[in-house]
Amino acid sequence: MGYLHLPQSVASLIAGLELSPYALVAILALFYVLLGLFLEGISITVMSLPITLPLIVQAGFDPLWFGVFLILMVELATITPPVGFNLFVLQGLTNMPISRVARASLPFFLLLCLGVILLTAFPNIALWLPSALKGGA
Repeated sequence: MGYLHLPQSVASLIAGLELSPYALVAILALFYVLLGLFLEGISITVMSLPITLPLIVQAGFDPLWFGVFLILMVELATITPPVGFNLFVLQGLTNMPISRVARASLPFFLLLCLGVILLTAFPNIALWLPSALKGGA
């Protein structure tokens, strides 16, 4: 992918859409949830970061904020069926059917969605502690 400059091409294509910063975040959130339907967390991160990080920086978001956003989205993706890795771990621990485990994880999925919305609306949630530590050092 790097040799073909695919990440740069996709990033420039998306940047050409001239989306507002929050529309970009909403599309990336949907993108990560869709990726979670088929992939596990490390694969999602490794495959998407070269494309999404330049877009986020160009939109004016802090890369540290995006790291927290990405972690939340990957965790959200790991509890989405059919390949939600954490669902299979819980199924193995509880010996319950995967459908029951997926239904039981729905409140946690919704809480993670709320966390992503709050993080997007108030980015200082993720940036407060690092800036406080930087100022105190």
